[in-house]
Amino acid sequence: MENLHADLVRSVGGAAVLVEREDKAGYLTDWSGDWTGDAFAVVRPSSVAEVQACVKVCRRHGIGIVPQGGNSGLVGGGFPPSTVQNMVVVSLSRLNAIRRADTANATLDLDAGCTLQKAKDAADAIGLQFPLALGAQGSCQIGGNAATNAGGVNVLRFGMVRDLILGLEAVLPDGSLWSSMRGLRKDNRGYDMKQLFIGSEGTLGLITGLCLKLHPKPAKIETAYVGVGSIEDAMTISALARSELSELVTAFEIVGSECLPLARLIDEGLTLPVSSAFPFHVLIELSCGKRLDGRVLLEGFLADMMARGLIGDAAVAQSDRQARSFWAIREGLVEGQARRGYHVRSDVSVRLGDVPAFVAAARAFAARDWPDWTPQVYGHAGDGNIHFNLLPPLGMHRRDAREHGQRITKSLFAIVEDFKGSISAEHGIGRARIGAFWQGLGEVERRTMRAIKDSLDPHDMMNPGCLFPVLEEQK
Repeated sequence: MENLHADLVRSVGGAAVLVEREDKAGYLTDWSGDWTGDAFAVVRPSSVAEVQACVKVCRRHGIGIVPQGGNSGLVGGGFPPSTVQNMVVVSLSRLNAIRRADTANATLDLDAGCTLQKAKDAADAIGLQFPLALGAQGSCQIGGNAATNAGGVNVLRFGMVRDLILGLEAVLPDGSLWSSMRGLRKDNRGYDMKQLFIGSEGTLGLITGLCLKLHPKPAKIETAYVGVGSIEDAMTISALARSELSELVTAFEIVGSECLPLARLIDEGLTLPVSSAFPFHVLIELSCGKRLDGRVLLEGFLADMMARGLIGDAAVAQSDRQARSFWAIREGLVEGQARRGYHVRSDVSVRLGDVPAFVAAARAFAARDWPDWTPQVYGHAGDGNIHFNLLPPLGMHRRDAREHGQRITKSLFAIVEDFKGSISAEHGIGRARIGAFWQGLGEVERRTMRAIKDSLDPHDMMNPGCLFPVLEEQK
């Protein structure tokens, strides 16, 4: 290990190699407190060449590498297991330059360590937008967003991260550099290699650069906060919004009324635009260019939905400030859950038409088997992504809550499988979901994934124990 330390120092400089426990601490615990890891060192390269040098050192010493972005993940993908100390965490926080902002091509080339907010600001500076929107955008990094194929609130219109990336650069497990940073929207030459790395969670290589596809910046954004009587009504409104407002709808979020007290943990003075008595609250966002009157379109649509009896009450934001107050309810409930403590966190998706039935089945399961736990239903219902979480009874010991939580999660995933849905819509697999993920794969999928992994990373050096179970567990 002394030789490893010396080689790492030679590759990136002494100040960029952290080995003392207090220096590494911030890189080995996630924001939620659910994950704590350990590592021989945390390395912070400041250039692509230094990343390559670091990877070559680790390969020579036979040491596993755990790539880490903004440390905002929720499934433990950026943490080596606490029981394994001979790994190296490679943090890209210092690799954070904007390389090129191209207005004519509507693209943005940047280092993978740039925060999502920095990417969005760089796009805004040239009169365009990068539409990915996440609650953690001030801290999450664009490389991590790509590695996990992040989603967010605007998937409905703009797609997942893999739909927003035109090119990618990655350091492979042997230290070589692969790049497709051409900025082309049409490139029909063979395999689309960049898609292998998007969603790979650092298991095939270390993403160092990206070419992002930018979009026109909307001239008008209109936001409505709506109260509805059921999730069935909410999904009917969603379908009608897609039909009647087409691609102008950028977000469609639902919030179960049981989530509202969690948002008040963050803001005690929280004022709801509609009564909390409505079982479900809906956020609708519409954006358009200057030649369209989004306000008239949205208000007309809401009036029609009220006339049909699908909406009980609605408020349209009269200012940007009021729109932000609407979104603060949706964002605050997530932070409120974290403040309350450990809870069962799920991130699942089903077909749009199955959303009401899935929620009903999950609630029935919770009421029957875990009546003391409090369900929390919210999410990006417009694209079928539901967060069905459960809060343990107040005062339950964290150890007991975690133990029960594993059983609850297993049962929830079984319900998702009944609907032929996905156990991970946007958070990834990481280390938290490996067992359920791998068990849900067919033999052909397992064999194909393993062949790709073995081809690029035959020594299982890149993020070992993430996404793929250890070889013994696959048999």
